[in-house]
Amino acid sequence: MTLPALMNTYGRLPVSFVRGEGVRLFDEQGKAYIDGISGIGVNALGHAHPAVTEAIQQQAGQLLHTSNLYNVQRQQELAEALRDASGMDNVFFANSGAEANEAAIKLARMHGHQRNIDTPHVVVMEQAFHGRTLATLTASGNRKIQAGFEPLVQGFIRAPFGDIDALENIAKNNDSVAAVLLEPIQGEGGLYPLPDGFLSQLRALCDRYNWLLMLDEVQTGNGRTGKYFACQHDGVIPDVLVTAKGLGNGLPIGACLAHGKAAELFQPGNHGSTFGGNPLACAAGLVVVNTVNSPAMLAQVADTGDYLQQQLRQRLADASHVKEVRGRGLMIGIELDSPCGGLVKQALDQGLLINVTAERVVRLLPPLIISRQDVDALLDILCPLILQWPAQSGAA
Repeated sequence: MTLPALMNTYGRLPVSFVRGEGVRLFDEQGKAYIDGISGIGVNALGHAHPAVTEAIQQQAGQLLHTSNLYNVQRQQELAEALRDASGMDNVFFANSGAEANEAAIKLARMHGHQRNIDTPHVVVMEQAFHGRTLATLTASGNRKIQAGFEPLVQGFIRAPFGDIDALENIAKNNDSVAAVLLEPIQGEGGLYPLPDGFLSQLRALCDRYNWLLMLDEVQTGNGRTGKYFACQHDGVIPDVLVTAKGLGNGLPIGACLAHGKAAELFQPGNHGSTFGGNPLACAAGLVVVNTVNSPAMLAQVADTGDYLQQQLRQRLADASHVKEVRGRGLMIGIELDSPCGGLVKQALDQGLLINVTAERVVRLLPPLIISRQDVDALLDILCPLILQWPAQSGAA
């Protein structure tokens, strides 16, 4: 028996896309789809964005790769742009969010050893998601993605998401903690935001106990919530900030940003990447940062996100099976009272791409450039499907 050429790692939907333009994708038959998920938060500027396309074409015609044995001009430029956008001090470039989180975990362990902790631990959250490498899936709070990959990596302590008292209790009773790692909004965990004021409280706790405050902004970063980074809503500067996804608008790139004492931990030989920060990915990333990191663009994201949430609440107000609409900017979850994975195929059939996470939360991550007109078109497809979902639930 001949096996398929691709490993069976994805439950793919029955469609193949051949081109994209703005907030729409087109399949092999020419059918158009509104992209409500943007490649899981990746295509921040939509598809075939002219400035991104031009930068990639120009860079590909000049230089693709030299390795980090040498200075890389585009890498330096992107690091400076990210530093300006974030208030952080320096950057390590990787190829994905998981790789960038691995860098953060290594920084935490180095910090712990500098404090003479023999076995440094990182506090992580329930329902978190940080990646699928062995260390990052261990840090994630999802037993489903961990099953079959034991033994897991040691050195993590789990806490309830958004519970400052639980973290205070850990700090008082465990002197092996070097850092805490969490998402400002849990993406895969169901679009749950941190409570108001929590990050400021956590910043103070980390300062008291000499922990690194490490934020996973792989999904919330790069303008997704209406600030360049979600922590900026609270005026908090972490010690380590991780991002990826929207940074390359489709090209693989991840970044681990550091501040203060964390920015001085890595020295030559401590960490590295063959492809990390290559000229092509950094050329695309530079366009993204320079385009998104403007007051007008970020205000547009916030305004469009507010409009989308307001319309969802209004149109779904009479649906008793809709428990909550939540999120920030253009990172929005609609929680139903039962599993709703079948909505994904129903929406696909009607020309809309969505995602369901945590079994019963419809996740929307449209391109940041989406207009109100296209938001209305998205709502015209999605809301009737949600409203009739109880009658269709047997199809899930």
